Amino acid sequence: METAATQPASHYSGANDTVKLSAPHTTDYGLEVIRRNRSVVAFQPEKIAIAITKAFLAVEGQHSANSARIRDQVAQLTSSVVDALTRRLPGGGTVHIEDIQDQVELALMRFGAHDVARAYVLYREKHAEQRAAQQPLESESPTLHVDVGGQRQLLDGVAFLAVCREVCIGLNGVNAEQVWAQTLTNLYDGMPLAAVWQALVLAARTLIEIEPDYAKVAARLLLSQLRLEATGSALTQADMAEAYTGCFAEFIAAGVAAELIDPRLAEFDLERLGQALLAERDLQFDYLGLQTLYDRYFLHIDGRRIELPQCFFMRVAMGLALNEIDRETRAIEFYRLLSSFDFMCSTPTLFNSGTRHPQLSSCYLTTVSDDLDGIYQSIKENALLQKYAGGLGNDWTPVRALGSRIKGTNGHSQGVIPFLKVVNDTAVAVNQGGKRKGAVCAYLENWHLDFEEFLELRKNTGDERRRCHDMNTAAWVSDLFMQRVRDNAEWTLFSPVDTPDLHDLYGAAFAEAYQAYEAKAERGEIKLYKRIGAVQLWRKMLTMLFETGHPWITFKDACNLRSPQQHAGVIHSSNLCTEITLNTSNDETAVCNLGSVNLAAHLVEHDGAWQLDADKLQRTVTTAMRMLDNVVDINFYATPKARNANLRHRPVGLGMMGFSDCLHRLGLAYASQDAVEFADYSAELLCYYAYQASADLAEQRGRYSSFSGSLWQQGLLPPDTLARLSETRGDLGVVAGGRLDWDALRQRIAQVGMRNSNCVAIAPTATISNIVGVSAAIEPVYQNLYVKSNLSGEFIVVNAALVRELKTLGLWDAVMVADLKYFDGSLAAIERVPADVKARYATAFEIDPEWLIEAAARRQKWIDQSQSLNLYVAAPTGGKLDQMYRLAWQRGLKTTYYLRTLGATAMEKTGDDAAPKVCWITDPDCEACQ
Repeated sequence: METAATQPASHYSGANDTVKLSAPHTTDYGLEVIRRNRSVVAFQPEKIAIAITKAFLAVEGQHSANSARIRDQVAQLTSSVVDALTRRLPGGGTVHIEDIQDQVELALMRFGAHDVARAYVLYREKHAEQRAAQQPLESESPTLHVDVGGQRQLLDGVAFLAVCREVCIGLNGVNAEQVWAQTLTNLYDGMPLAAVWQALVLAARTLIEIEPDYAKVAARLLLSQLRLEATGSALTQADMAEAYTGCFAEFIAAGVAAELIDPRLAEFDLERLGQALLAERDLQFDYLGLQTLYDRYFLHIDGRRIELPQCFFMRVAMGLALNEIDRETRAIEFYRLLSSFDFMCSTPTLFNSGTRHPQLSSCYLTTVSDDLDGIYQSIKENALLQKYAGGLGNDWTPVRALGSRIKGTNGHSQGVIPFLKVVNDTAVAVNQGGKRKGAVCAYLENWHLDFEEFLELRKNTGDERRRCHDMNTAAWVSDLFMQRVRDNAEWTLFSPVDTPDLHDLYGAAFAEAYQAYEAKAERGEIKLYKRIGAVQLWRKMLTMLFETGHPWITFKDACNLRSPQQHAGVIHSSNLCTEITLNTSNDETAVCNLGSVNLAAHLVEHDGAWQLDADKLQRTVTTAMRMLDNVVDINFYATPKARNANLRHRPVGLGMMGFSDCLHRLGLAYASQDAVEFADYSAELLCYYAYQASADLAEQRGRYSSFSGSLWQQGLLPPDTLARLSETRGDLGVVAGGRLDWDALRQRIAQVGMRNSNCVAIAPTATISNIVGVSAAIEPVYQNLYVKSNLSGEFIVVNAALVRELKTLGLWDAVMVADLKYFDGSLAAIERVPADVKARYATAFEIDPEWLIEAAARRQKWIDQSQSLNLYVAAPTGGKLDQMYRLAWQRGLKTTYYLRTLGATAMEKTGDDAAPKVCWITDPDCEACQ
């Protein structure tokens, strides 16, 4: 039996006699394999293992047949291929033999077995040529039939080719005949009609790497499939203007009847809203974006989607306009903003707006109290908040350390760690209805006596009862500690039961109290403490960060000294993705509502140069802030503490995405002073208009209730607070001043107040940037060509801007595609690419992380909360990490997020040395916030 994995070749002969493979577990994957002769056979993973083994033996020789290393590598690679196929077809289906071989090739490249992959590719090409030579010069396409509702019908190839031609209209570099020819290779006689549609999509998807616009072809083919599923009719794009108007009311009625949609949506003027739907905006989607919506966002009844894209955006808009006086007008305004891709709400809002459970907020921050009731109440609240798509940040600093006395039992505490294990398992158990994994981050100040053990929570060795592999951790670090590191001084760890006020202090007050406790320990008045070199603890933090990805480094004093809400409490932690900085206490759970502006959609060409359209950005931000403010009142709150805090302070977090896309359009390298200046200017515009919009809303709707006493009320805006941090740190090295009239804004806020205590936070946008089709948040480009894996499967991602430029230079061809694959999406080693192009399209690991920090520091000047800042280090060393994180502190950053690294030997691909795959410490995407 021929399968994708079978590779009979003379130099492989005898391999089956010498290699002993363990029998795979019998698993029903629901997959079948289409052979080249169009017969269909069962999917057998063991064939993949055999083929990969033969490929290794062909390169390394028969003497390595019984090598434990090869067996382990084969098992790992086979699992990778099977996982890729099942992710792509989670409900089962058919896959062509060539597709499986493509996955084997991809797995070998990812693993770093480049010599083996090269031999595998050459073998495939050789046998493809042999098959071609054996076939007649002219062969007719085979007669195929499809199964339609149990009836066998002749496949109408002409009709399907017409569909391919329709979806290619208006796109460059795509070919309908090529899509259909690719599809035919994946068809077999008697195939279900739905599987033919799926084969069309998969065929277009395989072509994305050679022409990015095939991503739109695949999206439009998926759209045709979706229309058939949702409406029962095969509708063309030309049909949709009328069809949307007709089906919108039916969709709302069906959703209400199925108890999915809030019945109040049926009270809108549905005819008016249906007429406002813009069918042409369906054509904006790339495949990754539409597939993500299809799999996870569109409402469905018994697995059948009942939403089309524009119905989805209108449903979200209606949910956000429920309390507006002129609901229809506002719903249309919100719909137009969302469907234009100029702005996108966060994932929880998209999931739940307009439904019967409108949990629209993204982030929750809690403080855990030091008693059993409070601890387990916090864990219960975690579960309730996670149930409807909330990402959590827990402040565990108040909980007494291991060995502390418990008065009630006259015993000794087991410390923080055992409770964190319960938190970890709760996050796994409550997975948001299967839509996303439960997600939580535990924060601990680094003077806590349990902090050293806290650092080891993510290690793969040690007592599993004191390990948490599924949750995130972050260190809440004071300026005093960083100064002790700088001075190579000692640091003291305490139990918070002995130093209860440290938790609520920061800045000079914290330093004074901390030193007083150290003096008490010296006098013997505090028994439970530990002295450690500050540099020693800092090194352990960075070592664990490198080895396990945790804890993230966040800075307590920068967050609090610059907080506009200092009068109303203390910031004790950030959130799951480190962009939210809000007060928490035993009585208040901080809540933040997120959404992000697509910065790339606000570029305009003027006199042959691209620039930000400030007027359009102001219009977008004004509407977006109104939408975010509406979330506060509409939101479903799982706990009273969350409701009370959110209604009292009304914080929101407006962010941005598409920053790297802007740099590409502007012709700027991320590693340049010009990019730093653009980061400064774009953040200033975003923040200025956000604060201005909040002031306008305050005039219309009233100030948030805790406004009195805030820095806003005192006339101190976020850029003004930079000086406060400088007073304690010295010169931050951040250029002050901006381009807009901040004095006028101060006067405006003094006159009318603010509607929201906090306005701006740059979240990761891992998922909504996929929906919109732009680069995530403020991230550099990961690779220029790679395969992205998420809950919807695997997707080829190619930098369309680079492709356009290489086409202009006459450099985009099959060889360039192969080179990009081989060099992990990097241009650096491709000699024919000009140096300036290499600089502008440098990938994340090729950019010195200092440039990321400098750009972030300029943004932080304007932002009232924080930003999710990933840092990339190709060849990490202790000195490099020390320098990088000290610079982040010195520049006044409030938080940092993931540390991304490469395997130590992945830096170079020369001679016969096989470089291993990229080694991420953790999953490259955080989807909890966005």
